[in-house]
Amino acid sequence: MSNELVQKTKVQLIDRILGKKASSRGPGLPLERKAGSVVIPEAHTRFDRHPAYEQMLVPKAAADKLGLDNPFFKVHEAVAGATTRIGGAEYLNFSSYNYLGLAGHPEVNEAAKQAIDHYGTSASASRLVAGERPIQRELEQELARLYDVEDCVVFVSGHATNVSTIGYLFGPKDLIIHDSLIHNSILQGIQLSGAARRSFPHNDTAVLEQILLDIRPQFERVLIVVEGLYSMDGDFPDLPRLIEIKRRHKAFLMVDEAHALGVLGKTGRGIHEHFGVAGKEVDIWMGTLSKTLASCGGYIAGERALVEHLKYAAPGFVYSVGLSPVLAAASLEALRVMQREPERVCALRARGQQLLGNLQQRGINTGFAAGYSIVPLIIGSSIKAVRLSNQLFNQGINVQPIVYPAVEEKAARLRFFLSALHSEQDIESVCQTISKLV
Repeated sequence: MSNELVQKTKVQLIDRILGKKASSRGPGLPLERKAGSVVIPEAHTRFDRHPAYEQMLVPKAAADKLGLDNPFFKVHEAVAGATTRIGGAEYLNFSSYNYLGLAGHPEVNEAAKQAIDHYGTSASASRLVAGERPIQRELEQELARLYDVEDCVVFVSGHATNVSTIGYLFGPKDLIIHDSLIHNSILQGIQLSGAARRSFPHNDTAVLEQILLDIRPQFERVLIVVEGLYSMDGDFPDLPRLIEIKRRHKAFLMVDEAHALGVLGKTGRGIHEHFGVAGKEVDIWMGTLSKTLASCGGYIAGERALVEHLKYAAPGFVYSVGLSPVLAAASLEALRVMQREPERVCALRARGQQLLGNLQQRGINTGFAAGYSIVPLIIGSSIKAVRLSNQLFNQGINVQPIVYPAVEEKAARLRFFLSALHSEQDIESVCQTISKLV
């Protein structure tokens, strides 16, 4: 056999082998090949050629072509409450989670300053290995009392709280069922856990129960996950019905209270206060410190066994630095102000009802909104949502668009976050401006 024929045979054999390997990598990921070696495509070595990045550039290019300014990453130059300062100008602000106006509150600021003087700015290490500060436990105990449960543990990130808790507590023999509009952090936690996943249509407890009737016996532990107040739509689930279902099917119930604390219930204690349900009826309460509580981080509250388990073993707690004492102090003081000034909760609710009613009277689509701290204005087009956001900004109103893929294209919207600091005139002004533009 000639050398040329031998070489040709080798190439064919290598192509055959590599071809099989390439096909196992899935569509869209072929390998470039040479005789006797594998050449990695340049696109696999560059972040600017990453498929997700290239996809992200498509709407950006379309916006540039249409002359739309980028509405994201605006720089706020002061406390963002009912108003904010951007580029040296003041704007009516509807894009912050400062629901009760406690971010920037003098007493909250003072508590943070005192914590700096006493503890410094950082916990500097994991609480498990390097110890903890009294202010961290005080916050956890106060949150546990809020829900009338045994204990609580705080994490340094709200998103990581869900990811680490779900990812650690559940596994491949378990099932997690969630509302179709659940937050990304829940989905990431489910993916990490390896548990089977099912979703039910938004707030449709009949479908939830049917899923449990059909497949509950196939799994060991089952977790049902909902939000106390849905961050994209501003509505909430039927908590008593969920408790009834989880009991009957021997499942755990987890409620993400990130946007419900300080908003629902007569005194802002959340969805359990709204429905008059005992906190112990829910197995896992999750919440964040970055909205009503004017800080940063997340928490899990529930029975002592749950909390101790997470404190000694959940990766997002064990292998992460402890919550900064400064942030713990700010959240603790914000929680105390919320409890002694329930009029803030009432003011927030009044503004939410005012905005919702005003928009609906004008025939504007507000989706599922119940008129609390979050009111969406559904546009149905990402481009139109960005354009309206820019137009409002030019009129002195800061409100962010929510576009695909954060929501379906047909559900693209502006999302208004209300604050107890907003006045009746603020709401009336924004509604009049919207009426002129839509």
